[in-house]
Amino acid sequence: MQHYLIVGCGDIGNRVGKILLEQGAQVTATAKTEERASELQEKGFSTVVGNFDYQEDAPKLPCSGKQVFYFMPPQGGGKSDYRMLNFCRQLSPENTPKKLVYISTSGVYGDCGGEVVTEDRPINPQTARAMRRASAENQLMEQAEKLGFELVILRVTGIYGPGRLPVARIVQGHPVLLPEDASFTNRIHAFDLVQVCLAAMERGEHGDIFNVCDGQESSMTDYFLAVADLYALERPKQISMAQAEKVMNPLMLSYQKESRRMSNRKMLDKLNITLQFPTLQDGLKVCREEE
Repeated sequence: MQHYLIVGCGDIGNRVGKILLEQGAQVTATAKTEERASELQEKGFSTVVGNFDYQEDAPKLPCSGKQVFYFMPPQGGGKSDYRMLNFCRQLSPENTPKKLVYISTSGVYGDCGGEVVTEDRPINPQTARAMRRASAENQLMEQAEKLGFELVILRVTGIYGPGRLPVARIVQGHPVLLPEDASFTNRIHAFDLVQVCLAAMERGEHGDIFNVCDGQESSMTDYFLAVADLYALERPKQISMAQAEKVMNPLMLSYQKESRRMSNRKMLDKLNITLQFPTLQDGLKVCREEE
């Protein structure tokens, strides 16, 4: 029986784990609270409860020989990922995973001025949130080199799917940029991300890095307008970048100031991926049906 460990079992981890359980694998998942652990146990997961924010609270994880999915996001502040540090502190020659797949972010590339971005492009994180992800990547690369386990990194774009749409922001009246000011952004449907994670564990090789997106070029404005239309909501007000700098949420503004067109060619070819939802229109229809 194959044994998997999922560190950070939220929406994506739950979907990945469910498929593995259906295949007859044993799956252990981390949970921050006993309540969350009970929910996972009811679905067939084994669980380890603990908080990775502090070294003394981090649970002891049995990693030896296991295939590990690391889906836990960094903590909310700083430029280093301290949750990853507390995970890596547990790794040793006696507690080394067989293989680890890590979900990172395309944000590590920084602002690329709308250029097409392949995995060969050097990273250039420009925001604290991207720096935390780059920190996590570097920590794992160092551990993989030292301990000899296989490491595959997925640089994932904006995830959308059932329960992950910006409906609340639209209802609350948050503005979007005018089309001429909006930068290129990229997305991946949650269901497609799940199949990419599984394929990366099965077919990815040590040192592989994959850009994960659907390949459709659009903007955040296009995305919000499409979601508003899907739910028959009033379309968000459109404002200029100059106006956005005065009124837009700083986190959202930071996304708007970075422009990238991600290439997914390596992901499609090497992982043999056929996307279920290669366009936003296809994916949004299913989101509404699922909800």
